[in-house]
Amino acid sequence: MSYNLISAADPDRLETWIKYRKGLCESCAASCCQLPVEVKLDDLIRLEIVDEFEREEPLKNIAKQLKKQGIVEHFNQKKELFTLTRMANNDCYFLNKKTRLCSVYEKRPNTCRNHPQIGPRANHCAYRPKQS
Repeated sequence: MSYNLISAADPDRLETWIKYRKGLCESCAASCCQLPVEVKLDDLIRLEIVDEFEREEPLKNIAKQLKKQGIVEHFNQKKELFTLTRMANNDCYFLNKKTRLCSVYEKRPNTCRNHPQIGPRANHCAYRPKQS
């Protein structure tokens, strides 16, 4: 099966996303890794950004420190969600520039683990073919 006929999606326009099917990730330029990544405290602990003992700290204090370090760009106190900082080109902080693979795959946040089943458009992805 050839995926070369699939046009590139725009991550900001959900109507351009295609239905996910097995095998798409191997030929994709990791466009999902340019979407904002919202994480919970458990994700930050798994990523070893926050220590387990800090669980007792108020989340707004943790958010303030992580913003200062450039790891978090936003904190939604009501939902207890941290939004990870992205690079200038919108790549995820943890995306390897050369390989376009996740550098923390085994520890990746639940948002990434559950994509594309859960996300802006469930069971769809912003597929863009790798440049040759």
